[in-house]
Amino acid sequence: MMFTIQQLSMFSFFLSLFALVGAIPLAVRDVFLPPVTYPHTGTEWKVGQLHNVTWDTSNAPANITNKSGRVVLAKGGVLDYEHPLAKNFDILLGRIEVKVPDVEPGSDYTIVLFGDSGNDSAEFTISK
Repeated sequence: MMFTIQQLSMFSFFLSLFALVGAIPLAVRDVFLPPVTYPHTGTEWKVGQLHNVTWDTSNAPANITNKSGRVVLAKGGVLDYEHPLAKNFDILLGRIEVKVPDVEPGSDYTIVLFGDSGNDSAEFTISK
């Protein structure tokens, strides 16, 4: 099979272009998984109360993929993602105030903190 000089030139151009694109580093972004520090095991919230959900930001990387936070309540491992307790806050705040929703009492509640990914609290109790 024979190639023309024009075809070889085009092939060389595209090969060089692909090599150049592959050599350019993408901006490095880190996934931030801040541990939830409150609520913790033994915590009891009452429906209607205000509480601060807190998390540790001491090891935050310089380039976080998603700094927009969302706090979701879960019961028995089932998340109520459609009704977040808080959303669109800076994940680097380390705390956000939430109102305890009117839910069934139970001791298998957790808070899930979303930003880059989800990180959940220990199980705690909600009562009436």
